[in-house]
Amino acid sequence: MPQRHSKNNNDLAFFTYEEKRKLGYGTQRERLGKDSIKPFDACCLCLKPLIDPLCCPKGHTFCKECILECLLAQKKDIKRKLAAHEAQKKQEKEEEEEKLMLQKAKELDAFDQQNHGAVPQYHDRSGSQDKNGFHGANSVKVTSFEEEALRNMKAFWLPSATPEATVKIDAPSTDTVCPEGQEKLKLKALFPISFTEENADQKSKKSVEKSYMCPSCKSTLTNTMTLVALNTCGHVFCKKCSDKFLVKDKVCLECNKPFKERNLVPLEKGGTGFAAHDERLEARDFKHLGSGSGLGLVKPAPKA
Repeated sequence: MPQRHSKNNNDLAFFTYEEKRKLGYGTQRERLGKDSIKPFDACCLCLKPLIDPLCCPKGHTFCKECILECLLAQKKDIKRKLAAHEAQKKQEKEEEEEKLMLQKAKELDAFDQQNHGAVPQYHDRSGSQDKNGFHGANSVKVTSFEEEALRNMKAFWLPSATPEATVKIDAPSTDTVCPEGQEKLKLKALFPISFTEENADQKSKKSVEKSYMCPSCKSTLTNTMTLVALNTCGHVFCKKCSDKFLVKDKVCLECNKPFKERNLVPLEKGGTGFAAHDERLEARDFKHLGSGSGLGLVKPAPKA
């Protein structure tokens, strides 16, 4: 089958549009399917079905083990950053003290030269006088002058005088954050939630995985439904039953435990894959060509 010459012309000094398209240049779009969307009963960290589920005040659900390991790792990282910041502050203080000592030594040398001549006179143990005013390797002044000259020397080709880029470490935040919403999160703010499993009669024969239902209307919970959890008892209801009964009665329909309206926490969900339900259905990556190397870095473009 003949091929079009315009799409296979490779003797040009620049990339044609067809060549850039084959290399993946520009914005690449892909529609997200059902497999790319997190179910409502999956952990936000391990993406597996929830085991001993915990929920944050913003409605993100995690396995108990996953969120505890995450918060513990964050605390260890904060402790390490605090130690590095304290070491940097100590080093800066020592450098400042060293600068002050050198400045005082310079002032004393200038005062000594002003009162005893332009060049300081030094005598060794034998009584002989050094014409240059230095006392050999035992002179403290010579050592300090050489160190200062070496420190101020801009000879970057010398290994001993190679400048080093100082990396300043800012004071880290001591607050742990939610790995999903990036808001401040403490361990005591997490609360357990419990889903009501469907009975054997209501469950479909073809379904192997666990399925959950709303305790009030007995409807099967899916990603198409907005779910609401109570942070007092942890029971999960659908949005319709929450607006119709829970908001008015202020009593849990499962355990009859009273609550206030601020105790209602809407759970975050992944979506369904239909445009009418969720707009975040398209993933986009932008790839640009680097100068001289063919391909450059790939950075994610904002999602639609």
